[in-house]
Amino acid sequence: MRAPIVPTAEGVTRQVLAQNPALMLVEFRFATGAIGALHQHPHVQASYVQSGRFRFTRGDEVVDLAAGDSLMIAAHQPHGCLCLEAGVLIDSFAPMREDFL
Repeated sequence: MRAPIVPTAEGVTRQVLAQNPALMLVEFRFATGAIGALHQHPHVQASYVQSGRFRFTRGDEVVDLAAGDSLMIAAHQPHGCLCLEAGVLIDSFAPMREDFL
């Protein structure tokens, strides 16, 4: 059974792909111009750009990523993104994000 697709912000949806207590894999779909608001959490996060283009803010760093690029985000590090071209992010979180269930 597939997990439900959940709207998270204007132009953004989330779908949990796989999970166990140690690790969670999540797909985020972004429309052009959609924003992943600046936030932080106690989970280590890896983001892989499956398609599209994104401008990530990670702490004081700003980096543009395109399909095939990836980024690591430390626990408690402020981060967010702007979608420059509609696309999909595949994010992993360790441990899993219980708030996504």
